[in-house]
Amino acid sequence: MSAGNGKPHCIVRRAVKDRGRAPLLFVHGAFTGAWCWDEHFLAYFAERGHDAWAVDLRGHGLDGEEAGFSSIEDYVDDVLAAVERIGARPVLLGHSMGAIVVQRAWRRAQARALALLAPVPLQGLLGSSLMLALNSPQIFMEINGLQSYSGLHPGSDQLQQAIFSPELPAADARRYLLRMRHESQRALFDLSWPQQPWIERTGIPLRVFAAERDRLFPPQSVAETAQWHGGDVEILPDVAHAMMLDAGWRHAASRIAGWLDGLPD
Repeated sequence: MSAGNGKPHCIVRRAVKDRGRAPLLFVHGAFTGAWCWDEHFLAYFAERGHDAWAVDLRGHGLDGEEAGFSSIEDYVDDVLAAVERIGARPVLLGHSMGAIVVQRAWRRAQARALALLAPVPLQGLLGSSLMLALNSPQIFMEINGLQSYSGLHPGSDQLQQAIFSPELPAADARRYLLRMRHESQRALFDLSWPQQPWIERTGIPLRVFAAERDRLFPPQSVAETAQWHGGDVEILPDVAHAMMLDAGWRHAASRIAGWLDGLPD
């Protein structure tokens, strides 16, 4: 099912044992899809007693759709539709672009809590892109090249280093890169500018999980997000930007699980 008909495609892994824990809704970042959570995270959190959901934002599923001219607010609508399907107040967990989406959606979704994983900084993509272009021009060009390949990017050492840590086997990195598709240019434009005008400070539990080896959004660049919301930053060692797919995914998941365990019922 596509998000365009109001029924977003979701991958669901039900709790292995019902422990009365909040459902989780994972929201992917640019170029990926719900599949990125299903590699490791969904089963991991289902084992811990959560119904674990991952939504395909429109144009990111397996049905051949294109993201087209979708906006960030369109993606918010997809998250809200997924929450309606869940039928209970979830914890929203957003990665990169998805972290901006859940920050815009949290109140309307009546979220219990927010986890922001390697989020796009609140100042927007423009500043981060300029820094990446200055410091790592080859990586900058290859990240932008993802827009040209529509999910058939052959990958390179530079691109792999930008997204994954060196410990991830090259065959796995290539497999993940080949599943990526181009992102809506409108959504990327929406992300280019400061995000505060569209984001309300939260009054719910929130934590930012920053990846120590993130070449795109280093921990210091996302500290403002936690400060804006009055939350905390937790730096995850030895993982890169795509923490849910990286070699150290289990350590990242365990830190997120520890935070979830400490949330009020």
